[in-house]
Amino acid sequence: MRKFLMAFALFGLINSNLYASEGMISVKSAHSVGVTADRLEKILAGKGMTVFKRVNHAAGAAQVGKELRPTELVIFGNPKVGTPLMQCSRSIAIDLPQKALIWEDAGGQVWFSYNDPQFLALRHNTRGCDAVLKKVAQALGMFASKASAAE
Repeated sequence: MRKFLMAFALFGLINSNLYASEGMISVKSAHSVGVTADRLEKILAGKGMTVFKRVNHAAGAAQVGKELRPTELVIFGNPKVGTPLMQCSRSIAIDLPQKALIWEDAGGQVWFSYNDPQFLALRHNTRGCDAVLKKVAQALGMFASKASAAE
């Protein structure tokens, strides 16, 4: 596990399109917030994942007369993966299903952010789920990369 964490940290330092902060991993997107979220939903559907909800926070802010740069949250999951995690540590259920936050920063850059599975494992003292966590980390990284990549 230590080697995995070290490799992951090194990858983040090398790849300027990726950064991790306080348990989140963020990847630069080459698309708008809406297009990135659309692409993610298509990728998830192709992988047999369930999209539970897509929340447009900017639209919600507008409904109460507030302004917010484009910000969308896609909530998705798969019980085949989530259930084993909850069997290892029931409290991890508060962080499931998975979430992707797609947002635009003050400079106009769009980011695809998600919870780092290793951070969640530490947060919930998850033991015995290293293989599942590795699979989740790989899948989330792939989803972020494909949804954010230029054509």
